[in-house]
Amino acid sequence: MRLSAMGDVAMTVPVLRAFVKQYPDVKLTVISRPFFKPFFEGIPNLEFFAFDEKERHKGFPGLLRLFKDLKQLEIDAFADLHNVLRSKVVSLLFALSGKKRATVDKGREGKKELTRAENKIFKQLPTMFERHAKVFEELGFPLNLSQPEFPKKAVLSAEITDLVGENYQKLIGIAPFAQYDSKVYPLDLMKEVISKLAENKEYTILLFGGGKKEIEILDSLSEPFKNVINVAGKIKFQQELKLISNLDIMLSMDSGNAHIAAMLGVKVITLWGATHPYAGFLPFNQSLENALTSDRNKYPKLPTSVYGNKIVEGYEDAMRTISPKKIFNTIQSQL
Repeated sequence: MRLSAMGDVAMTVPVLRAFVKQYPDVKLTVISRPFFKPFFEGIPNLEFFAFDEKERHKGFPGLLRLFKDLKQLEIDAFADLHNVLRSKVVSLLFALSGKKRATVDKGREGKKELTRAENKIFKQLPTMFERHAKVFEELGFPLNLSQPEFPKKAVLSAEITDLVGENYQKLIGIAPFAQYDSKVYPLDLMKEVISKLAENKEYTILLFGGGKKEIEILDSLSEPFKNVINVAGKIKFQQELKLISNLDIMLSMDSGNAHIAAMLGVKVITLWGATHPYAGFLPFNQSLENALTSDRNKYPKLPTSVYGNKIVEGYEDAMRTISPKKIFNTIQSQL
């Protein structure tokens, strides 16, 4: 069970792919929001169960109904990959019915030590993938995540190829937004990155985002260049996943798009402001060298937050210490 958020749900996918490969005789049922169902399509021995937050599974009575629904599936063990009140209730109900259960340890104490302003303990914490694997190990299914397999690049429909064209040698994705401003690279600097990349006519640069405001910004970023295309709002989510699977590289903030690209086996370069990959959210199977972080010599309190939702006075411009040139050079070296 993992209900949200997008990036966190995406981070379960590589672990579940490893599980079905190493335990082909075990059936998995993933409980999550209906929107995330496309993440899990094509994974053998995996069934998706849609959590109906607004009606059937709403509130405490809804969680009782959820447990009743799940019991009909003859589930033998429950893996709580969320560790919030809802999942804890369902987990307890399984335990009371005599079933095995295990809950993810989010390592909250270690994250506090990493992000506090004073007496900071700056060290790499276990990744969320390792924490998820630990849950399955507690249930009797140890996992090896060192030899991952990814889905093949999706065949693009005519609708998508009409949008992005076919005359490119390299397909570069850029997802310049995140939930919190402290994780978003300054727009004027992102313009420099896009402009420099667009000079190479063998590149097609695709911009990802969502919502009216973001689409307007992406339109302004793409408008000056023939080989920069805003795909936000132009294709459905499932088509977007297929398009991302065809990227040669994705440039993303510490956000859901980074984890979506990584779960599809795409190289990802991430930019980090208030947050830091040491908290355990480096995208799956990606190099730490491709996680470009803000200057901790100039901003020693970094990271100031696990999720980017904490505002620290004087740290608004931390991401300006990541130069457009460094980003461009990193993309070039990976391509």
